[in-house]
Amino acid sequence: MNSVPAQHARILSGMRPTGRLHLGHYHGVLKNWVELQHEYECFFFVADWHALTTLYDDPSSIPDSVMEMVIDWLAVGVNQGEAKIFIQSQVPEHAELHLLLSMITPLGWLERVPTYKDQQEKLKEKDLATYGFLGYPLLQAADILIYKAGLVPVGEDQVSHVEFTREVARRFNHIYGRETGFEEMAEQAIKKMGKKSAKLYNRYRKAYQEQGDQSALDAARALLDSQQNITVNDRDRLFGYLEGSGRVILPEPQPLLTKASKMPGLDGQKMSKSYGNTIALRDDPEVVEKSLRTMPTDTNRVRRTDPGDPDRCPVWQFHLVYSSDGVKTWVQEGCRSAGIGCVECKQPIIDAVLQELKPIQERAKSFEAQPDLVRSILAEGCEAARDMAQSTMVEVRHAMSMNYR
Repeated sequence: MNSVPAQHARILSGMRPTGRLHLGHYHGVLKNWVELQHEYECFFFVADWHALTTLYDDPSSIPDSVMEMVIDWLAVGVNQGEAKIFIQSQVPEHAELHLLLSMITPLGWLERVPTYKDQQEKLKEKDLATYGFLGYPLLQAADILIYKAGLVPVGEDQVSHVEFTREVARRFNHIYGRETGFEEMAEQAIKKMGKKSAKLYNRYRKAYQEQGDQSALDAARALLDSQQNITVNDRDRLFGYLEGSGRVILPEPQPLLTKASKMPGLDGQKMSKSYGNTIALRDDPEVVEKSLRTMPTDTNRVRRTDPGDPDRCPVWQFHLVYSSDGVKTWVQEGCRSAGIGCVECKQPIIDAVLQELKPIQERAKSFEAQPDLVRSILAEGCEAARDMAQSTMVEVRHAMSMNYR
């Protein structure tokens, strides 16, 4: 973590509670989380309030789905000692910040979020003409901003949500970061840095503001991160002073692009519960083997002696995820020449998937047998998350003149 700039050292990511997870979740999100937790300060949360945007009419499945999903997180290696694992609704400050941000967020910003109309089209059977559904991108922004997360792991299709969060933070800082005597306080903070650092800061600030030198801005931020003689508030002021704005109360996050998941479903489409083409992380080995053995293959291979085309076969997509170059060559040559049959082709996949799932399932059984331990992990994570959220809300309330104590 020491090699990461302080303003980008914290990561926030979450998932809606959908119950037991499948290989698509594992390869698309969870493997990345397991790696990130060793490099960053990570906050991983169960987005149960977000689930209510589409399940508001029947939320009864949410509690069990939360527990099942968290067990899978822990089973794949998300570690409560490395990351904070918590439930969104158990940190009510998320809702408070969402409310306060809603006071300054233009309605048009919400209506133009790309996924708003897309989801309405995909979920036509549900009445989504609710404020909760319209406002969920702002709740996502509150989720991120309340922990001052510098990085948010997203796929390319979700970058717009992070950009929306940046716009909200920028607007908030512009409106509320202009303290009385801001420039005088910033200049006093510069002096506290010492002559050499102060001179460097001013040089970087001038290069950025007069020439738009992005490298100067990055160098100045790194310089501020290394300072021991200034307070947190002074550092936030100087971040804002760099860019010619006010004090940075809510830092703007950056998207951390993740590779698109290459995990296909059993039918070659994206693996999804709605398509009924999944392999769950806790499916019995017999179920996994049967699912893979009965996968559809190249429809042109009617008989064992018919040559096939791996590029037209869902099984080949599994080989791209699991198989070595040697096995892939064997598949390509054997399939095209009818040298191997579809049953033979599937066996390396069956072996690889079962081998991958075995340690996950063993750990899952251990957590299933200890529900109180899982609840304790969540309670500990919620407490740590709430401490940080409360700290942010003290600043936000003060900036918005909502501090009456």
